[in-house]
Amino acid sequence: MQLDLTDKTALITGASKGIGLAVARTFAAEGCHLHLAARNGAAMEEAKRALEAEYGVRVTVHALDLSSTAAMEELAAAAGDIDILINNAGDIPAGSLEILEDADWRRGFDLKVFGYITLSRLYYPRLKGRGGVIVNVIGNSGENWDASYIAGSTGNAALMSFTKALGGRSLDHGVRVVAVNPGPVATDRMLKIMKRKAIDMLGDEARWQELFDKYPGKRPATSEEVADLCAFLASPRAGYITGTVVTIDGGIASRGSVI
Repeated sequence: MQLDLTDKTALITGASKGIGLAVARTFAAEGCHLHLAARNGAAMEEAKRALEAEYGVRVTVHALDLSSTAAMEELAAAAGDIDILINNAGDIPAGSLEILEDADWRRGFDLKVFGYITLSRLYYPRLKGRGGVIVNVIGNSGENWDASYIAGSTGNAALMSFTKALGGRSLDHGVRVVAVNPGPVATDRMLKIMKRKAIDMLGDEARWQELFDKYPGKRPATSEEVADLCAFLASPRAGYITGTVVTIDGGIASRGSVI
């Protein structure tokens, strides 16, 4: 399917690895010019070289810690006008209420929850005249509540509500706001969460791979599967989709169990 993303410009946060880097590859393959933002500048510079060489698109790197309003404002000023915003930067820690301290909650929320809201607030007025799209990559724990990932469940549920509240009215302004809820995805970040779950459920973090036996298809999703969904939702082919959260988790949320 032709997604008609050629010569569009997308800003992707959390773009140095995992889902964010996969989204960058997919969008570049569709002919989309990119702004990549994350803390790891070296990894993004490597991605820039590869993507420009293979796809002939323009790639600009922004090496920033995005856990503050000031950093988000700096990023928006540096990136300038875009057509698509992919909010993806986030690392809310795993753990139960008894394990996590206030600082853990605040650190995770500053980067992900307030980060998504702040960057959306900064870009929403600028996207109005461009038929712009905001895609929030959130996570299925926001609809499949998990006491061993309580901060993530709480933050993700907030971002789901934010997406629906803003996206429900955004088409009046010519903007679409959508979200993707991945379940477990084969990334470095998932490894941290799985090890925490293995401690809570099996008493040994080294047994984390055993948990896959209970997953649909006995595997997590791939970053590329999530990226393909983001590309479709950001494209004109999804022009009447807004205020919607699309879950990609093999059915986990629908059966009401993480594993």
